[in-house]
Amino acid sequence: MAVIYVLNGPNLNLLGKRQPEIYGRDTLEDVELLCRDVAGDHEIRCLQSNWEGQIIDWIHEAREQAAAIVINPGALTHTSVAVLDALNAFDGPVFEIHISQVHKREAFRHHSYVSLRADGVIAGLGIEGYAAAVRRAVMLIGD
Repeated sequence: MAVIYVLNGPNLNLLGKRQPEIYGRDTLEDVELLCRDVAGDHEIRCLQSNWEGQIIDWIHEAREQAAAIVINPGALTHTSVAVLDALNAFDGPVFEIHISQVHKREAFRHHSYVSLRADGVIAGLGIEGYAAAVRRAVMLIGD
């Protein structure tokens, strides 16, 4: 079965602890369990880093090992052309996830470089957005 990379950017290691009124009380471990639960026979590789270069290296790795990428780039969403360039070099489907509804927040959060490459963007569904993205990825990549 295919591998789906679930990548999480800066500060998502604090999920469940940082601003729970915005991001909820679910943890990154809860995200991983949810993704594995909906992936069926597909392998899920969940990774998180606070370092832009590490995220880029994992996207490069995904070019050889993954059929799809689900990514919550955190603040890199709004700042990183380098993440966009790496995603543009990936051939499979890419889904951009945001736990909060970014369009109801500060104006700088309304722009996403990643959206220029994403095949789907999910915002405001909490961690359920990850499940929706993994389900869609599974549907697109098939068995």
